[in-house]
Amino acid sequence: MRESNSSSGIGDYFRAALACVATTLLTWPLHGVVDAANIVMIFLLLVALVAMRLGSGPAILAAFGGVALFDFFFVEPRFSMAVADAQYLITFAVMLVVALVIGQLASRLREKALLAARREDETRGLYDIAKELSGAIAAEQVADIVRHFLKARLEIEAILYLPRANDALVAFPAPRGDDKCQPHVRAVYEQGQPMHLVAEESGYEPALALPLVSPVRTRGVLLVYAEHAEQVCAAERRPLLDAVASLAAIAVERLHYGEVVQQVTLGMESERLRSALLSAVSHDLRTPLTVLVGLADSLTLARPALPPSALESAVAIRDQALRLSGLVHNLLDMARLQTGKIVLNCEWQPLEEVIGSSLKAMTGALVGRELRLDLAPDLPPLEFDAVLLERVFCNLLENAAKYAPQGDIVITARLAGDVVEVAVVDAGPGLPPNQEESVFDLFERGRHSGAGGGLGLAICRAIVEAHGGRIQAERRAEGGTRMVFTLPLGAPPVLEDEAGE
Repeated sequence: MRESNSSSGIGDYFRAALACVATTLLTWPLHGVVDAANIVMIFLLLVALVAMRLGSGPAILAAFGGVALFDFFFVEPRFSMAVADAQYLITFAVMLVVALVIGQLASRLREKALLAARREDETRGLYDIAKELSGAIAAEQVADIVRHFLKARLEIEAILYLPRANDALVAFPAPRGDDKCQPHVRAVYEQGQPMHLVAEESGYEPALALPLVSPVRTRGVLLVYAEHAEQVCAAERRPLLDAVASLAAIAVERLHYGEVVQQVTLGMESERLRSALLSAVSHDLRTPLTVLVGLADSLTLARPALPPSALESAVAIRDQALRLSGLVHNLLDMARLQTGKIVLNCEWQPLEEVIGSSLKAMTGALVGRELRLDLAPDLPPLEFDAVLLERVFCNLLENAAKYAPQGDIVITARLAGDVVEVAVVDAGPGLPPNQEESVFDLFERGRHSGAGGGLGLAICRAIVEAHGGRIQAERRAEGGTRMVFTLPLGAPPVLEDEAGE
């Protein structure tokens, strides 16, 4: 629907003049029958009707025309503009003033009624487009709905620019020919401010670029263009265009969060399925692996002894079965940690004890390697699960021995504010750039680095975070990798004899 125009054209003035003539012809038979004051009231009624129907300009014409016609046809001497009685001058003046006032009031009432009708129509249109946008399930649908609405209401064309991969703006629908306005659209998107474009800048007709500003961020750009600049730049059209841009921004943001929710839900379901699969597979594999390890051990202890070649194969079978059993054990622990089924058995104890038990458990893996301990003498007791924390040290030491076959391995522990910072440092090739975080992902291995482990580091992170700490990998400037994790100090319990002092 086109906008209503409250201004009057030449045709309206012509119709006002005809109305004055018609009123004169209709009141001509009343001369001498009714009082002249009643004829004046008829001409005043004419002015009010002209103002309500045609506007203020034709009403002013009707006011002057009515006074002139009344003087010419109904005041003695008739058919002359002369006035025999001077009192009629006062009548003419009052008639003209009253006619002008009535005309202006009626014209303002007409303009307000037209404005209210236009706003009602716009509100109804915005309600309709909002209802359509609420059902859109794709960006293409949002663009089509906005284009059809602006084409039907304002007779202008529209293109919707929405960000995609790498924040690149994609046009819906695709622009014809070269997209010359892309730099200007990018500026509007980044700055969040509208911009008027001439035909040379837009590649189309005169255009207006409006940012799609949502409560969170700018979601795109609405580009509207038409053959004439006033079609997109007129002040009375701007509120409607801004409202359409806001509705489009809300619709695009709703689609964005819908995609985010879908991705998060899919990720949660995938993680849940993976955890369930890991748990099921781990349980099913533990029994046959235990039997396999037992049979391999029995072969190595058989009497009489097996031939050297067969004994070597039996030992290899046992070692690989033990390795596979360890992997399955890691899988089961990871599944339990992710599902929260492992309850920490935390006790207050010295950190040195769990480090010593870890080194004893890793004696075989550390054969031939020089290990140095650098523990601060003022380390307080900490509250942790000794069994799980031993797994952390064992995994980190195994990782260092496996991926850094040369050089010393150093374990350090220091107070750092309200936490204790523990690190395992090796002298291997070091981490590749930008892999400091990814090495802790499930089934991730550092390539050509001193870090990796598929499950080992992921289990370390899960255990440390369960204790309220953090773990990270650091590249050393002199080479090698530094695996560092923290444990909170907490508030140690007060011993009874100390409390009594």
